Amino acid sequence: MSAGTPGTDDRAAPAPLGVGLLGMKLLILALSMLFVSSIIGYLVIRSRAAAWPPPGMPALPSTLWISTLIIAISSFTMQAAVRAARTNRQGALRAGMLLTTLLGAAFLVSQAFNWFALVAANLTARTNLYGFTFYMLTGLHAAHVVGGLIPLAVVTARAWAGRYSAAAHAGVAYCAVYWHFLAAVWVVMFGILIFA
Repeated sequence: MSAGTPGTDDRAAPAPLGVGLLGMKLLILALSMLFVSSIIGYLVIRSRAAAWPPPGMPALPSTLWISTLIIAISSFTMQAAVRAARTNRQGALRAGMLLTTLLGAAFLVSQAFNWFALVAANLTARTNLYGFTFYMLTGLHAAHVVGGLIPLAVVTARAWAGRYSAAAHAGVAYCAVYWHFLAAVWVVMFGILIFA
């Protein structure tokens, strides 16, 4: 029976991909405003400082480059999963989703090491605005990575259960939109923290 025919139950049918993508675009727009305003706040604070970083402050850890490499690779594995879903390559889809999820977790572990290194060097969020802005920006991003790992884990489990196909893989596509956004935000933040 066609959609809308009396006596049918369309609640079980997945929503068209375009509807979900509109929702994802609105989410990304809202999050973009949050991250842009946070970055602008950082830049204003930095522009008003006599010296940045303030004298006597430790340099940012070089392991931030490792975090950046991890999240960049995870964006590629996420896109590989999307391509695999579109072509119904189940093994590649499972591998791409699992790798992306593991790399997302590795990114958080790497960031934790960065934070611990700075704490060991006596730079905390309470030390000064230099410390506060670093932890605020990286912590804000990390919180959204944690939020992204939850749907990534769910979609990965569903991929392993064979729930996606070339015709129905909206969950994979939605995760990709969010994950690519997080990778792009991190690259911008990293560039600002290291080079600006």
